Amino acid sequence: MTQLKIKTNIVYRHLVNSNKKIVVEQGGTRSGKTYNILLWIIFEYCTNHRNKVVTICRKSFPSLRATVLRDFIGILQSYNMYKEINHNKSNSEYHLYDNLIEFISLDQPQKIRGRKRDLLFINEGNELYLEDWQQLIFRTQERIVIDYNPSDEYHWIYDKVLPREDCDFFKTTYLDNPFVGDSIKEEIERLKYTDEQYWQIYGLGERAASRSTIFKYSEVNSIPIDSNLLAYGMDFGYTNDPTTLISVYTKGHNLYIKEHLYRTQMTTKDINDFLKDEKLQRNPIYADSAEPRLISELRGMGHNIFSSIKGKDSVNAGIDLLRRYKIHITSDSSNAIQEFRNYKWKEDRSGKLINVPEDKHNHLIDPCRYATYSILSRPNFGKYTLH
Repeated sequence: MTQLKIKTNIVYRHLVNSNKKIVVEQGGTRSGKTYNILLWIIFEYCTNHRNKVVTICRKSFPSLRATVLRDFIGILQSYNMYKEINHNKSNSEYHLYDNLIEFISLDQPQKIRGRKRDLLFINEGNELYLEDWQQLIFRTQERIVIDYNPSDEYHWIYDKVLPREDCDFFKTTYLDNPFVGDSIKEEIERLKYTDEQYWQIYGLGERAASRSTIFKYSEVNSIPIDSNLLAYGMDFGYTNDPTTLISVYTKGHNLYIKEHLYRTQMTTKDINDFLKDEKLQRNPIYADSAEPRLISELRGMGHNIFSSIKGKDSVNAGIDLLRRYKIHITSDSSNAIQEFRNYKWKEDRSGKLINVPEDKHNHLIDPCRYATYSILSRPNFGKYTLH
């Protein structure tokens, strides 16, 4: 251990004392999570190891560069440890005590799916999708550290990571950080009286129940055999956003939803091969009308795919239509469940809900709208007519 006098808080000690493979740090604002994890990486892990690969990642590179990478370089500079020759700025890498520390983002898929690493630090883990986590953990050999603010009421971290026997979970707040000034504490505590939900999340570091969630749903084991296929819905992505496919079935006043595809880096050929392998060429698929070229190419390959019907305010109209039904999602549709849990209305600056959905958690909800609205909004669709 270095002779330098390091200013740390309880987060640092959590990491020193834990012997589990995964350490999860959930906390409110200014709890010192990220900063102390970086201190531990520098002054514990890299000081006591050699020839290791450390990966520090976040969802997008601009966010990574502006936060955790800046803090990492700042720490080295403040302790007179920074050496220009060790910093490969073009590759966002730093060599410390013969260890390689790489900074990558989820919009760099070649690095995510690239070489193995010994230590992984996921900053703001609630920004990642379950598929991202799976790709990262498969290539991590020793330890994983995750930090986040609990701004999502439901998330795969709660279901897939925290119950593991090889996981230590810690929760911290600004009160655990002795270096937070009184004026900052006062601003945080002001949330008690101005925004109860923000106080719960960013003050107390707790998961807060959201009053803005749009949908209610239940989980089912399977699609009822006496239900009828309405249609499939598809949304296209590539680098950051996944290509998705979902099927919607009806039975009376019930909608049954099943997730079939949620994958990034899919070319037109990949989509074609997937649909053929799943024997879905003849099933009606309604896809994002903003991608006419892709839809045309897939139709040319023999698929029964159409542009979704969009009209004035079709997003809200589609939401309104879905909310008229009891929604059931198969329990194996993990990404769909996460999206339906977290799809919310926006709030204005005063905290009042407005009738506009947030543009996130919608990679499967959008194709669900495409499928239902394209069929059920038809004036001649009997009792399902959209008035």
